Amino acid sequence: MASEYRCVGCGFRVKSLFIQYSPGNIRLMKCGNCKEVADEYIECERMIIFIDLVLHRPKVYRHVLFNEINQETVNIQHLLWKLVFAYLLLDSYRSLLLRGTHEHSSLVLVTMKVLIHVLSTNLAFIFAFAIAAKGLLNEVSRKREILLGILISSYFKMFLLAMLVWEFPVSVIFIIDIIVLTSNSMALKVMTESTTSRCMAVCLIAHTVRFLVGHIFEPTTFFPRFGSLVYLSSSFRIL
Repeated sequence: MASEYRCVGCGFRVKSLFIQYSPGNIRLMKCGNCKEVADEYIECERMIIFIDLVLHRPKVYRHVLFNEINQETVNIQHLLWKLVFAYLLLDSYRSLLLRGTHEHSSLVLVTMKVLIHVLSTNLAFIFAFAIAAKGLLNEVSRKREILLGILISSYFKMFLLAMLVWEFPVSVIFIIDIIVLTSNSMALKVMTESTTSRCMAVCLIAHTVRFLVGHIFEPTTFFPRFGSLVYLSSSFRIL
């Protein structure tokens, strides 16, 4: 996403990551700041990179966000639109999973409900994220790059597709949401070089607003039960 590469260890800008002498024969460059290899993930298998992403290692996030996805090698605009489409598609499937099998409305009505739910929650997420980032991180520039980083760090939503094959309780969906939140926080920390607490606060605010807006347009049994408890407590006070 940047025109320059980054050292995965310290985040220092480097001009090149390796020198290629012949096909398959490369020499990794060292960082001028920490004197370590700038990006050791160049020679790693994809599975190792994925495992380190799941473990939320800052080094692998710098590799993916700065070195793997770079303006010199990737068309950022095309990648952004593809990720937005994939993100909304997975979010639509998540909305369908939360509805369960009790939905007996027509296909058109269900589709409209899902679209309204997905668009409203994600717009709320974007606005809340932008306001929180401006207030806590003072981050108003690089909007496209940060949006791309948030989309990429939401990779764990792909595990929703596993529910097409295996049956899982609904709580798994919320576990995935928590992992996405922490992954977004790590990506934001790597990109803005801010503190972990501030980045976590920004993402927590945005995801909380998204959660609340989602229950406004698609209330679950939690809110009716919560409303019943409030009603009963008020009734006891009157008595």
